[in-house]
Amino acid sequence: MPTTLSRAVNEALHHALATDPSVLVMGQDVGGLGGVFRVTDGLQKDFGPDRVIDTPIAEAGIVGTAIGLAMRGYRPVCEIQFDGFVYPAFNQITSQLAKIHARSGGRITVPVVVRIPVSGGIGAVEHHSESNEAYFAHTAGLRVVAAATPQDAHWMLRQAIASDDPVIFFEPKCRYWSRGEVAADADLPLDAARTVRPGSDLTLLTWGSMVETCLAAARAAEEEGHDLEVVDLRSLSPVDVDALTAAVARTGRAVVVHEAPTFGGLGGEIAATLAERCFDRLEAPVLRVGGFDVPYPAARLESHYRPDLDRVLDAVDRSLAY
Repeated sequence: MPTTLSRAVNEALHHALATDPSVLVMGQDVGGLGGVFRVTDGLQKDFGPDRVIDTPIAEAGIVGTAIGLAMRGYRPVCEIQFDGFVYPAFNQITSQLAKIHARSGGRITVPVVVRIPVSGGIGAVEHHSESNEAYFAHTAGLRVVAAATPQDAHWMLRQAIASDDPVIFFEPKCRYWSRGEVAADADLPLDAARTVRPGSDLTLLTWGSMVETCLAAARAAEEEGHDLEVVDLRSLSPVDVDALTAAVARTGRAVVVHEAPTFGGLGGEIAATLAERCFDRLEAPVLRVGGFDVPYPAARLESHYRPDLDRVLDAVDRSLAY
């Protein structure tokens, strides 16, 4: 039966706790409350407070404790309540979690998953609607992934928990209540991109909260006779460059869409890579659609800030005009 993305995450956590005694879930209000989005609902009841741990309001302490536990053989899964709350833990993540494996010459692994509800679309207040993937994708030593569907939310999280690498796991909070099928097995590796809609005229490259927006743009463009492909990156570090290159070489045009501000965003790195690898196959420059270069606005203005169907279609029209 179709399930919500939030429930798919819950079931992945339940499976990990049930099958591996080294797995712990920890974060603010993850136990009795079940998390602010109720993603961890029922887990403490089933596995107890020693496995599903309510922590103090101290993100640096949550991640720092998880690092110590991982070095002693545990597999902690940390929940950061909102994307904008991860910054107090930024030093622990980028200076410690990402580097211990290399610093130890490969002798020490730190299999920590940091789950972060990310991006806007729910009318939240300040510090609750960030898209901060570029910070972490820029940090060598971290895997960074973004789930856009219940299928990926479930299986990518199970793969992330099983990985010996530290993983930043982004969950688009505006998609928590979206429904979809969850297959009995994972059909892609954790670091593989997925073509969610084939097409021949132009490739939309996106992830997380913008996958559904790009699919809507592709359906609208079809009414005007344009056949758009939509590719979900899924893994933001490492990026499945071969899959992206193959898709863009086939269509000859690409637009990268993400909710984070355009300047300094991951879309610039993807555009540069495609320009290098597909130069002789491109019919137009690789274009980008992102958030504006301003702090995330108040809730009443977020619909103007977030990339929408019209902004994506405008970029498509500009690309097709070359």
